[in-house]
Amino acid sequence: MKVWRHLSEAREGSRPSVVTIGNFDGVHRGHQSVLDTVVSVANARGLASVVVTFDPHPAYVHRPQEAAPLLTGQKDKLELLQEQGIDATFVVPYNLEFAQHTPEAFIRTYIVEALHARTVVIGQDVRFGRGNSGDLTTLKSLGETYGFDVVVVDDFGFPDGGHRWSSSVVRQLVYGGEMGAVTQLLGRQHRMRGIVVHGDARGRDLGFPTANMSADSSGMVPADGVYAGWVTVVGGGEEFEHLPAAVSIGTNPTFDGQERRVEAYVIDRDGLDLYGKEIIVEFVDRLRPTIAFDNMESLVTQMHDDVARAREILN
Repeated sequence: MKVWRHLSEAREGSRPSVVTIGNFDGVHRGHQSVLDTVVSVANARGLASVVVTFDPHPAYVHRPQEAAPLLTGQKDKLELLQEQGIDATFVVPYNLEFAQHTPEAFIRTYIVEALHARTVVIGQDVRFGRGNSGDLTTLKSLGETYGFDVVVVDDFGFPDGGHRWSSSVVRQLVYGGEMGAVTQLLGRQHRMRGIVVHGDARGRDLGFPTANMSADSSGMVPADGVYAGWVTVVGGGEEFEHLPAAVSIGTNPTFDGQERRVEAYVIDRDGLDLYGKEIIVEFVDRLRPTIAFDNMESLVTQMHDDVARAREILN
């Protein structure tokens, strides 16, 4: 998949295309239905399939104090878009100056002139342009003006008629540690990505050496607790893919910790040296909440139980 980060790159690298626009945080199943339509229409018409997304997320520019944590970092989002079969992604640098584009100026400059859009695939709730003043009616009108057609993908949601699939719903579930429901909405396990850093070495002393993820790791941190999950060492080859793990999230209250950490103990793989390596942690199921123990003996007993349960869940 080609990745363009500047308008000049998109202009030089693009060909007639089918385009969709959005933040695509999490690339959940609702997003996937839109992306599937983009790829299907593009293949049928012999056009390129292109995603237009933004970095940083507009909320971090307009409301940085209120912005919700992102489900996926930029690197993971691009990988997930590629897995959907997208030919190219235009990552538009988002700032206050860019935000002043009128709906027409944005569509003309970025979608028509740069990407040569023949079709734009979008959801019902599309908003774009200064102050989010452009909507679906605006887009269809601009399509008539600039010669592209608009394909609208219906919202997808839970079979019982509940919430539609959305990034905000996924965040709520991640906040609650409801990883089974998260997996249902994403179509895969929720993941974090980061560099392994040195911790307090308490886990090693207790017989459970952990890989501590750096504080700037990407991907939303789930609710505090202990999880069954998978660890993949990026660039490590097949031998280091989907290693079963028990993952602890929290402040280590037994030791009066203050810093919230994500630590993964790789099950049945003694002697792993992961310091300085990039890892991906995927969350399968929450085993229990974080609790403080009265003594080390109780903590170690519980850790053995956590590992046994994680091993059972992960087969």
